[in-house]
Amino acid sequence: MLPEVRANPARVLGLRAEGTAEATVRASAPCAAEQHEVQEIAEFFDEFAAVEEHWRQRNASYHRLVESFVRLLVPSGATVLEIGSGRGDLLAALRPARGVGIDVSPHMAAAAAARYQHLEFRCAAGESFVADETFDYIVFSDLVPFAYDLIAVFQNAARMSHSGTRIVVHSYSQLWRPVIRLAEILRLKARKPIRNWVSPGDICNLLSLADFEVVSVTQRILLPKKLPLVNGFFNGLLANLWPLKKLCLTYWIVARPIPRGARRETGASVICPCRNEEAMIGRIVEEIPEIGAGTEIVFVDDGSTDGTRAEIIKQIKLHPERDITLLTQESQGKAAAVRRGFAHAKHEALMILDADLTVRAQDLTRFYDALVAGRGELINGSRLVYGLEPESMKFLNVLGNKIFSLIFSDLLGQPVKDTLCGTKALLRRDWERIDSGRSYFGEFDRWGDFDLLLGAAKLSLKIVDVPVRYGARVRGESKMTRFRHGWRVLKMAIFGFLQLKVRPAQI
Repeated sequence: MLPEVRANPARVLGLRAEGTAEATVRASAPCAAEQHEVQEIAEFFDEFAAVEEHWRQRNASYHRLVESFVRLLVPSGATVLEIGSGRGDLLAALRPARGVGIDVSPHMAAAAAARYQHLEFRCAAGESFVADETFDYIVFSDLVPFAYDLIAVFQNAARMSHSGTRIVVHSYSQLWRPVIRLAEILRLKARKPIRNWVSPGDICNLLSLADFEVVSVTQRILLPKKLPLVNGFFNGLLANLWPLKKLCLTYWIVARPIPRGARRETGASVICPCRNEEAMIGRIVEEIPEIGAGTEIVFVDDGSTDGTRAEIIKQIKLHPERDITLLTQESQGKAAAVRRGFAHAKHEALMILDADLTVRAQDLTRFYDALVAGRGELINGSRLVYGLEPESMKFLNVLGNKIFSLIFSDLLGQPVKDTLCGTKALLRRDWERIDSGRSYFGEFDRWGDFDLLLGAAKLSLKIVDVPVRYGARVRGESKMTRFRHGWRVLKMAIFGFLQLKVRPAQI
């Protein structure tokens, strides 16, 4: 039974290309029940292949929305495996450097191979397919309702994952079960043999059983049918507002492999943007600890009018045992200073420390530990866990930070307790990916915090908070003004909402 599922699918379809890796399967044979269920699904989609184009055109709005949302999560030029690839339209829309699609239906896989000859398609069941290669992204688009054994599917995906792989799953909300059934009766939607109505919580649990860690969970698509001048409002705005987002047709889950193995020790480059912080320079040099395999301190002076530059030069001479560099720029803001420091940095671990030392330099070791252990990919400081020192933060500032925490946590799809803490850490490779896509969010961010947070969210990087103790400034004055900069943060939240939530829904 099912020779097309258990055999090398490239041979079955005659699609094997030069240099293509053979597919392997699980050592244990599928049970009779699994064979029967998979056979039924394969036979259904073999027959459905003849009318798939008709139904796709009738529900083109839904399919375009799915493509748009997946493109938001999967950048072009990645290596992508789609399990349940159908006729290959979604995989092709992602423009992968290498794209492999598998589908249990021989007719669907053959149709996909004929349409997109630059991609590779194989006939196999997700429960048994394992390729001897890894992928940057593994996509499960509308697969969950039809899979026989989701644990086996996700475990096989784990075997084709590297440490940076992202799993993208989307499926139907159970709330829409009667609506979908009615649409099938009225022939507004093709009738399909849906076997599973699985909640987001169930998927998160199944992913954890397969050694994946959930990065984000979101809801999308409030109105799947095309209604001119209405879809963008429903799917771009209303679908992202509580409580209406709970009524969305689809949920989307992004996960990553749980970090395993030894820490990846590396050196650390600590970037210290500074402007008129002459009195703090000596303390910074004394208090920044030696971290990992080596530590460099990169001061970026942003147009100081006091003796900051002279003091940095003095400290370089006083401490030849330390790796200290001075870079200068003319009043371009902290974000530009951070980017310049990162570009100059020599080590793999990149860290930011504000020159006012309201966050203790010694805490950088905790950021480094979380980063190299793989606990997160953007380590974000949180000043709102421990008690605040007197005069360190005014009441309205605390209130504003907590409000923006709620806004950005919902926007990013991950909990972030303190968006404006200047202390952060990430690896160079992740910064380069964030920086290369920075134009998506424009030049709104004067501080650099939101470039990192929004960029990390778009790339589905895991954001982890590290609590820090926040003290009052010892010298000088804060560069932040409560209302003017608060309004600027609000504008960035609105712009981030437009780019991450509204823009992908405009089809």
